[in-house]
Order: sequence, then C-alpha cells, then structure tokens
Amino acid sequence: MDYLEIQGGKPLSGKVPISGSKNAALPVIAATILSDGEVKLTNLPDVVDIRTMLTLLSQLGSNIEHQTTNATINTTTINSTKALYEIVSKMRASILVLGPLLARFGECEVSLPGGCAIGQRPIDLHIKALEKMGAIIENKGGYIHASAPNGLSGAKIVFDQITVGGTENTVMAAALAHGTTTIVNAAKEPEVVQLCEMIASAGVKIKGIGTSELEIEGTSGRLLVFPTTKIIPDRIEAGTYLCIGAITHSTLTLTDVNPSHLGAIVDKLETMGCSFEIEESNITIYPAKTLQPIHIVTLEYPGFPTDMQAQFMAVASIAKGESIIEERLFENRFMHVSELNRLGADIWLKGNIAAVKSVENLYGAEVMATDLRASSALVLAGLIAQGTTIIRRIYHLDRGYDNLEGKLLAIGADIVRKKDR
Repeated sequence: MDYLEIQGGKPLSGKVPISGSKNAALPVIAATILSDGEVKLTNLPDVVDIRTMLTLLSQLGSNIEHQTTNATINTTTINSTKALYEIVSKMRASILVLGPLLARFGECEVSLPGGCAIGQRPIDLHIKALEKMGAIIENKGGYIHASAPNGLSGAKIVFDQITVGGTENTVMAAALAHGTTTIVNAAKEPEVVQLCEMIASAGVKIKGIGTSELEIEGTSGRLLVFPTTKIIPDRIEAGTYLCIGAITHSTLTLTDVNPSHLGAIVDKLETMGCSFEIEESNITIYPAKTLQPIHIVTLEYPGFPTDMQAQFMAVASIAKGESIIEERLFENRFMHVSELNRLGADIWLKGNIAAVKSVENLYGAEVMATDLRASSALVLAGLIAQGTTIIRRIYHLDRGYDNLEGKLLAIGADIVRKKDR
C-alpha cells in the first residue's frame, strides 16, 4: 500500500496550478445522463473519484472517452438503470445518478452509499424531494428502488436543512419534469451554481441561480443538448495550498483560481495575519510574521467550508494562542485530531468543538489518514514537523487531490510516495 514520506522544515516558494473542482465535476458528469448526445467536459481533475464516477456511467452503458483532464460522454447508449453497490460503495457522490436516471428512464435502482443508511448525512432529503415530484421509492436489499412511470411532475420542495447533493439531485430531476419545480432553502455553493448554469445552457429555464430559491421549468421529458463545459477551479484545493503557505511561512502564488469562491478562507487567513494579492485568476499569499489564533464555525456556503476545517486546525496548532473550531455540519469530522496530536499538536475535544492550543514545534511521526480532508491536514503538519513524517492510507488523498506530490515538489517540499514491501 502507498504511503507518503515527508521531511519537514523545507522552505517553499513558487506557483501552484489549481485543478478543476472534484465536487463540481461529479454532478456535472451525472447530469450528462440527461443528454441527447455527446457531452464534452474539460478541466476535470485527475483524481480517483472522477474515475469512479466515469466507471459508474460506463457500467450503465455510456460510451466514454477519457484523457486525464478531458472527457467525452455519450449516454444515449445507456442500457441499464441499476447503479451497483460495488461502485456506489466507493463514493457517496454516486447517489447523484438517482435524479437524472429517474427523470430520463422513469425507473432506476441505486445502491445506498457505503456505510450510510437513509436519514444519515441527509440522503433522506433527496428521497423526500423526488417523492414530492411523484416518484415511488422503496428501500429494499440495500438499494433505492425508484419509479415514476408517468414521469416526474414539478413541485415545491422545501428543504428542512441545506443539502448540496439534495439540491443537485433535485435540479437534475426537475430539468426533465413536467411543469415547474421550486426549491426553497437550496444550497448556494459554486458547484451547485455550475450545475445550474450547465443545465440552463442546454435551454432549461432556471431562475434564482446562486440564491437560496431556485425555479426550474422542466422540459416534459425532452432530452438536453449540452455545450462543452469547463469545470470550475477547486476552491478546496486552493484553500489547502493557501494553508500550506500560511503554515510554512511561505509566499505562494496560486494560478487558475476563482478568488470570489475563496472569501471565507481568505478572511480567516487574514485574521491569522496573512496578506494577499488578488488578481483575476491568481492569488498570492504572503505569510504572517506571527500566526494569530482564530475562531472558526463551519457553515454552508458562503460561510466557512467544513472541507477546510482540518487544514485550518493544522495551521492553528502553531498559532500564538488558543484557537476554537466548531464543526456544525458533520459528525465525526474530528478524526484527524488524534493524528495531529501524535505529531505534537495540543488539541482538546468536547463534542463538536475543538480547542487548539499553541505549540512551538511539531515532530515527525507515523500517522494514518482517516478521510480526504484529514489526510491533507496531516500533509500540512508534516511539512513543518521536525524530522520525518510518514502518512499511511493516502488513498484518501488520491480521491480528491490532483498530483499532490508533484505540485509540492515543484515548490520545494521534500515529499515522496513509497510502497510497503
């Protein structure tokens, strides 16, 4: 199994190109199910989750040509509407095929995501929305069985809580529905905006893009013709490299970014003492003379993203004072704490709140990645830890970070991927 070996304390500088957004690409790939022909996608990140989603569409019968960051997808050849457990269990975002499959074919079976039952991490909100649109849904044998023999009908969907995936699934289903669907309390993330803009570019009338209320006028089953879609930059990857600049006291320039998506991240780093030069598609971070403590509460966009909480915890571990981080969106999102403490951090937990106390230095050790963003926090810590840090289970990193070692090597990090014998 692969692992990373990092020699900490190396000075970093230079430019980091930011890849396309994984979280934007996944629903865009799912939306090609609504298409009446080939769809060309560009700026895809070269990560495992993208390959998994393309494999899922291929198993459904789609014809796919994939060259690293570009793909041409033809879903007119789909001959199965059953998304099998062996693929869906690898990635929660596979649930995003539910809405478009049901809208196009009137029936589908989609495995429940691995380790998840309806009601946890709100897949139930996806289900309730589709039922409101006329779907008949049963949970049998680990699969969601959905049918709408007369097609889906527009409805008013009021989400009890904001759900990114639920918004995306409902938007895709509504695109082919009969009549108009209104989504109240919709997610406003840039990834949701890109999906809406892609569907609107195919002629579907959507009002309120980027707001908490969306109105989608369905095509009554008419399939869509999409223009070439370029995936937006990955704001979480960008935020991670900004945190790398902050924690290593380095000046770094990120290229191919959308600075408007990074407001909450930049704001917190400015609070910690960092400064920035922002251009149209570049952003440069200048390190703080002394990192200051912070108070973070994770919220839905445009609030502070839960996917950046672990990285900021690593930065806060060497700030001069006590930082408080409150995780309001997901349970079990502090699994990286014990591993950061193994590297010498001083972090205390009480429920969904972490107190991060200042330490002078971190020290290399062997640690284990527990999830995607926790993995990146350990990389940050390893870059400044004295001695050697070994990070195991880095397949989590491979799910969401495109060419992590290559990008870090290019700016001066001492990092190498190795295999156990």
